[in-house]
Amino acid sequence: MFEGIRMAGKKVLITAGASGLGLEMVRVFAAEGCDIFICDINEDMLRAAQEAYPLIHTAVADVSNEGHVAALFKRVEEEFGMLDVLINNAGIAGPTGYVETLNKADWDRTLAVNITGQFLCARLAIPLLKKSDAGVMINMSSVAGHLGFAGRAAYSASKWAVVGFTKTLAIELGGAGIRVNAILPGAVEGPRIRAVIEAKAGTMGRPVDEVARGYEQQAALGRMVSAQDIANMALFTASAAAGSVTGQALVVDGHTQVLI
Repeated sequence: MFEGIRMAGKKVLITAGASGLGLEMVRVFAAEGCDIFICDINEDMLRAAQEAYPLIHTAVADVSNEGHVAALFKRVEEEFGMLDVLINNAGIAGPTGYVETLNKADWDRTLAVNITGQFLCARLAIPLLKKSDAGVMINMSSVAGHLGFAGRAAYSASKWAVVGFTKTLAIELGGAGIRVNAILPGAVEGPRIRAVIEAKAGTMGRPVDEVARGYEQQAALGRMVSAQDIANMALFTASAAAGSVTGQALVVDGHTQVLI
């Protein structure tokens, strides 16, 4: 076992935990013996996650809805009493298109989920994290949170905001012993990035296969990252092995310098 990763019994809340990156985090943290609570907007996927991991706690919640978030944290406090780790994983891809083609409703929805949702969850998680002897918050950003991303302005803006929010929280909460970091994944292989690629190909008027190759080749490693790559970074960041790591934008992207 890697020295410092001892997570058995840690109380972990993962938003949007029923599929994709969130579900992979459930798998990795459950393997370390954590007590896990997840929320998601998809009830069918929540049921499937519960069947796969019978010990997890689940709740239906849209993190952009203040009432949903309040109900979620009421449940978390009733069932856990405190939190050791919050992973603000919920996010949406948002619209694909150049700025002059976007509508305000799509812009607003992207920011509502990707950054306001993190604020709503963080605000209620902080009192619970203060009950831990080593509270941790992990905010999911993106490689688009430190690079420009043509055709994805709403998404990129929201993910840059996550980094600023993270660095500010790290300063505010450092005195309470709470560490706050952002993880910036590159293109993660899976259905979501494939949908983005198809939309971007349409916007650019280029073949889907050509755009897909660009996503694979934009990283120095010449491939997309995996969900497990990101979950492993989350586990490390949440653990005592990263005990002096806070306020950081942790990029896991195979070294990507330009987003197509």
